[in-house]
Amino acid sequence: MINESKFYVVAVGLSAGGFEPLWDFFSEIPGDCGAAFIVIQHLNRDHQSIADRLLAKHTSMAVEWATNQQLVKPNCIYMLPINKTMTIEDGYLYLQDRRREDKSNWAVDIFFRSLAKGEKAAAIGIVLSGAGSDGTLGAIGIYDEGGTVMVQDPQTATFTSMPDSAILKDHPQEILAPKRLAHALLEFMAAHSLPA
Repeated sequence: MINESKFYVVAVGLSAGGFEPLWDFFSEIPGDCGAAFIVIQHLNRDHQSIADRLLAKHTSMAVEWATNQQLVKPNCIYMLPINKTMTIEDGYLYLQDRRREDKSNWAVDIFFRSLAKGEKAAAIGIVLSGAGSDGTLGAIGIYDEGGTVMVQDPQTATFTSMPDSAILKDHPQEILAPKRLAHALLEFMAAHSLPA
């Protein structure tokens, strides 16, 4: 049973080919699991997204676009809005405008590193399908601060660069298909209660 006064914050990073794994992952997570989830996805900066509505079909948790200075609560899913980067500090989300000149997207690294610094052992980073290496440096940060990293098995990913990079450079606790990652996460949280 997860301590009610302290809960895990699970950040899920994904890019190309990551939405179906994301849906598979959340289809296995019960709505009362006791953790908060932050989804950091690469979105086309020039198009509106219905990623929140698509994800909501696969979970009983509330799904919403994150807002600035929003308090993170358990059993909720917060998604990174278009053209933003995001950090977390003292349990609150902070949004920053993504600069137009930034050709590469490092939103996962940015959030993972802030999560590692703020949540320590309560931080869990999950890297799903994606091109590039976003998430790798952040995953190292989570590991270094005593948090937990899990990665989608590249053999099940449409784009393998992000999971491959995280596996090569970091020490993921689990390397599994998305649905199995969900079960591994639940088992981990059940076995490792956080101190008050």
